[in-house]
Amino acid sequence: MSAGAAGMDLMADIREDLVIEPRQIKLVPTGISVAIPQGFEAQIRPRSGLALKHGLTLVNTPGTIDSDYRGVISLILVNLGEQPYTVKRGTRLAQMVIQETVRANLEFVSELPGTERAAGGFGHTGA
Repeated sequence: MSAGAAGMDLMADIREDLVIEPRQIKLVPTGISVAIPQGFEAQIRPRSGLALKHGLTLVNTPGTIDSDYRGVISLILVNLGEQPYTVKRGTRLAQMVIQETVRANLEFVSELPGTERAAGGFGHTGA
């Protein structure tokens, strides 16, 4: 919506209004398909305003559209808010960001090299 925006808005392509009740999950089509070049992906992300104001977000975020997918992009929405949310045709629901991908070559080893953190997990640094 602005010149500096990293993401492209994705909108609902539905014939009739769709009500998403609190804690309900719905699949909403966008009506668009894309051809992503090999070596890139499209990341589908929630819109922060919908999340803050209505609790509407994506179940799998960021979602990934692979370069070889040619179907219609649909959004898996969840209403985490307290009130029903009505989706209308053309409602901006998510954003799509194109990212370069790296294909890693994995090497199986019996032992990993050490680091200062080692196996320290969630919250181990006190933050």
